[in-house]
Amino acid sequence: MESHADRRKYPRIGTEQLISFRPVETGASSQALSSAKNLSAGGICFEVLGCEFCLGDVLELTFNLGDGTAAAVGRVAWATDLDAFTQEVGIEFIEIDPFALEALAQQELG
Repeated sequence: MESHADRRKYPRIGTEQLISFRPVETGASSQALSSAKNLSAGGICFEVLGCEFCLGDVLELTFNLGDGTAAAVGRVAWATDLDAFTQEVGIEFIEIDPFALEALAQQELG
């Protein structure tokens, strides 16, 4: 039987790094911080504390890849409440800078 991980389009890369994000719709200029769990060329998974997202919410994200900083825009593909204050969120990238795609491809290969 094929597992969910086997059906993924892009391999996930485990990470424990700090990322910054902000919702696009609100026009907020301040960014919030979170801890990423994994990422791929298709998206990123992270936990948020004290924020609540709905399917389809669009976020601007910034995170480190190798020696550089990557920027992306993504849509909330899923969100799971872990407890009363914490949510795990899966983001599907809508836009991602070329540097990030190249760095992710290098990490996936080796």
